[in-house]
Formats: sequence, structure tokens, C-alpha cells
Amino acid sequence: MFRVSTTARLLIAGQAPGTKVHASGIPWNDPSGERLRRWLSMDREVFYDESRVAILPMGFCYPGRLPNGGDAPPRPECAPLWRARLLTLMPGISLTLLVGTYAQVHTLGPGPMTVRVRAFRDHLPRYFPLPHPSWRTGAWERNNPWFSEEALPALRDAVRAVLR
Repeated sequence: MFRVSTTARLLIAGQAPGTKVHASGIPWNDPSGERLRRWLSMDREVFYDESRVAILPMGFCYPGRLPNGGDAPPRPECAPLWRARLLTLMPGISLTLLVGTYAQVHTLGPGPMTVRVRAFRDHLPRYFPLPHPSWRTGAWERNNPWFSEEALPALRDAVRAVLR
């Protein structure tokens, strides 16, 4: 459920595959992926062009369900075991999208997701923190209009610049 390329310039670092992605074997091949592509203003052809876009989640396998619903967090041993090795194979990465809390905490350390996303400029040009694009994010977006007004245009500009 990951895609690595020595020529990729953009890295999408997410959580771990969900049930639909696990079944299809294609990362972000679910409603969350559709929302992420809308945020990026990117079609499937570019999104899945491994020569330009790498996808490397914090966990490589579906982590299962939590007792009270929702997906479990990525397995804690996964990212430390494989992530650094795979990142060394991608020397051209110039922007990493940190999609969701797990990717943000792994890379930037602990802290509230909304605070990190709102301070996206502080992490550029190397990182761009984003909320996870699940269905739950709709309410978050309505409560944080600055995301659509400020963060998404900046995200699109940063991604376009990297993929030129």
C-alpha cells in the first residue's frame, strides 16, 4: 500500500490503509483519497504517477478496528522499522504532506493537529501538515474556515511548484 520512486518530488505521508484500500491494494482509493485529491486539485493520473508522487504511510498494513469504532492507529513498530530505509531511496522529495495526526507526530513531535495545520507556513517548504481527509473532517472544515480560505490555496501552490 505504498509507492516509492527515486524520481518522486512529492511525498504523501498518511496513517495506514483503511478497509477499502486494504481490499483494493491501491493507496487512497477510497472517499478519503477523493477528498485529498480535491484538496490538492489533482486528478488520479497525476496522484498515482509514481515518478512524481510517492505514498508512504506510517503503517503499511490495515491495523484493524477499535472496539468503539474507527480504525486502530498504525502499528507502532512499523514506521521505525521501514520508514527511514525507504526515505533514503527517494532523494528528490522536496515536499512531504503530513496527512493526519500520526504522520505529524512522527515527523514534528507531539502537539494538536489543528494548531499544526493552522501554522502550515512554519513548516514550509519541507512539510505541509493536513488533517486526515476522512468524512469526520467535514465538520472540522466548517469550524475552521481558514483551512479552505488560506491553507488549501497555499497547499495547491506548493504542490504545483514541486511537481513542475
